[in-house]
Amino acid sequence: MHINGEIVAVVTGGASGLGEATVRALAAAGAKIAIFDMNEAVGSALASEIGGLFCKVDVTSDDEVDAGFAKARDAFGQERILINCAGIANGFKTASRNKSDGGTARFPMRDFEKAVQINLLGTFRCIAASAQGMLDLDPLEDGERGAIICTASVAAQDGQMGQAAYSASKAGVLGMTLPIARDLMGEGIRINTILPGLFLTPMMRGLPENVQASLGASVPFPKRLGAPEEYASLALHMIGNRYLNGESVRLDGAIRLGPR
Repeated sequence: MHINGEIVAVVTGGASGLGEATVRALAAAGAKIAIFDMNEAVGSALASEIGGLFCKVDVTSDDEVDAGFAKARDAFGQERILINCAGIANGFKTASRNKSDGGTARFPMRDFEKAVQINLLGTFRCIAASAQGMLDLDPLEDGERGAIICTASVAAQDGQMGQAAYSASKAGVLGMTLPIARDLMGEGIRINTILPGLFLTPMMRGLPENVQASLGASVPFPKRLGAPEEYASLALHMIGNRYLNGESVRLDGAIRLGPR
């Protein structure tokens, strides 16, 4: 799909990090963009800067997702691009001992469910809502109607200690990519997934500089943290390459995560 001033895109989690970089790349290419995020102040400022639209959306809510798409479509028309960047990370061991008092604990189910609700169910909720709207679009070259990008993680394949919920949610995103591509193949809607490694996102920037440097040095090559713009570059390539469909691509500098 060629991105131009007539193409509408929705980016979930678009106010910061990988989502923000993708919003900026899409805007530079000329797309009309709706940002779905919970951070109204930051999201509205970014939307104003790029001439886009901010929609406060909790991806765990059917009503908020539907309202967000309705608002975006009323402003710009039906989107042809959906990029899913909304997500959270949490960390607890499945079961553990407290070294100070010898007591034991287990992974809080509320936190496990939250990761799955946002990362997996929230992603699918947005995909289904967007794809339904795309069905009414006129086809472009090769019969294409739309392109969807999901964000999983290298933790989907080599999750570390404490990442059971995060890895499970991201593995679900990875696992549903091909079936969704097959669901939508007769409608000209493609879907691909990116599995980022260690990226310099706001969460990573919150760590001490020596920790950031150590993590960057652990990457085989290049020996640094990934730049959000590199994620955005791959996302735009996936949109532009019509023969790329049902694929999941690691973007990680060849890193393989150890147990911890």
